[in-house]
Amino acid sequence: MSSGPVRPRDLPAGWVWTTLEEILIHLRNGISVKPDAVRGLPILKISAVRPDALNLAEMRYLDAGVADYRDFVLMPGDLLFTRYNGTPELVGVCAVVPTMSQETVYPDKLIRVRLASDIDPSFICHAANVGESRAFIAQRIRTTAGQAGISGGDLRNIPLPLAPQGEQRRIVAEIDALLTDLDAAVGALKRVQANLKRYRASVLKAACEGRLVPTEAELARKEGRTYETGEQILARILKERRAKWQADQLANMLAAGKPPNNDDWKKKYKEPERPDTGNLPELPEGWAWGTMDEIAETVGGITKGQKRKETGLLRSVPYLRVANVQRGFLDLSEIKEIEATEAEIRELTLQKDDILFNEGGDRDKLGRGWIWEGQIAECIHQNHVYRARLVLREVEPEFVSHFANSAGQRYFLDEGKQTTNLASINLTKLRAFPVPLPPSAEQRRIVEELQRQLDYIAATESCCRASQVRADRLRQAILKRAFEGKLVPQNPNDEPASVLLERIGAERAAKTSTAAGLGGKRRVRIRSSKKEATC
Repeated sequence: MSSGPVRPRDLPAGWVWTTLEEILIHLRNGISVKPDAVRGLPILKISAVRPDALNLAEMRYLDAGVADYRDFVLMPGDLLFTRYNGTPELVGVCAVVPTMSQETVYPDKLIRVRLASDIDPSFICHAANVGESRAFIAQRIRTTAGQAGISGGDLRNIPLPLAPQGEQRRIVAEIDALLTDLDAAVGALKRVQANLKRYRASVLKAACEGRLVPTEAELARKEGRTYETGEQILARILKERRAKWQADQLANMLAAGKPPNNDDWKKKYKEPERPDTGNLPELPEGWAWGTMDEIAETVGGITKGQKRKETGLLRSVPYLRVANVQRGFLDLSEIKEIEATEAEIRELTLQKDDILFNEGGDRDKLGRGWIWEGQIAECIHQNHVYRARLVLREVEPEFVSHFANSAGQRYFLDEGKQTTNLASINLTKLRAFPVPLPPSAEQRRIVEELQRQLDYIAATESCCRASQVRADRLRQAILKRAFEGKLVPQNPNDEPASVLLERIGAERAAKTSTAAGLGGKRRVRIRSSKKEATC
């Protein structure tokens, strides 16, 4: 938004600067009634109005018995401006009302403008959404209590370039033809993006079901060799898990000066619960079901603002929040710091290949996560981000995280706890999360092929986004040329726009005189017509 006044440029021959006030018949705010009916009288949503387009699918309904609604019925060729919107860029944008199959009204956060009959509404709509006209609107948007808005009085004074009537029609026809082709191309891009989204989901599904690459069982049979199954890997993991627990317990007892007299202390080891496979899908040959508690040490993080009993020194360290842990990647663009004790830092510092899971937030964030790759030295994690550290390297962390982000989402949705505003999954539920374990070599092949496919999808999506940016720029270039008089040839025989303005002014003056002669009390604001109006 510029700070200085809008200064209209020179216009092509036969054009003039005017204002919305000089070419309208009336300007009116919408009906102030709360839409609460399932069916009845259609009323547009504010979101229906977008630059140069009216989305008639964005509709609600009023009770058909609403009194005096007829003053707010929309007619083909009416202009609708957004009067209020939470997004300032969408305040004051304009769309033309098309022919509609049923009577439709508009809410009080929209403003209807009905133009003089000799003015092409599509021409004015396009003009109002670009260039000096849009800059004028942007300067007059005011935000109150988070709601941006513009007054009807400011809209009346929008500076608008006005072409001769014949040229208006030619420009609108050319804009419509070019933008129709452009919209078709953008529509194709959106379909490609939707197909890529479905393709990504199908690739992840195939990976989690053992259909993305040849299974180890198939290759072993073909090559006449044996292989270590998922069940055998799990047995090794459980053995290592017990051994690690015993080593940690013994070290603690020795550090406390209490060496054990016998092996009874080993009986305190608690075996992790096996997954309930009754409702789980059948796995490919050589795979096995395990739980996060069986294959990894899973812990919560540091609580922000917690009160500590100990009086140890605190120091600031980087930490991960829910916002940093996205589905399938880490967003490290903003890393905050938190004060922690040395003991907390030692316990919670992330290590390469740690798997991260979000504890809660919106329901779709449950279990969302990715792998820590050691991007930041001495980084810990918040209590709303869980960390899983695998017992054996024979389990690929990327495979576990991909499964949790795709097929595993159903578990988190089913097991998550919902409060009024937030959803969460506790550590007990996360530890019980069932994870499939393919043979190690098969896991690596799955991860490699999955990464290759996802890289291809990401590159294609990037091309689509770049093409959309180019399409937006091309749209602006088309409109810019249109209102510079360079989009279609000019016809020197066209009636100049100044004459058109004078005729509109004369007709309005005549109607005012007639209304006064009949004793009418309605006041019509008349502005003197000028060959060129400036602001």
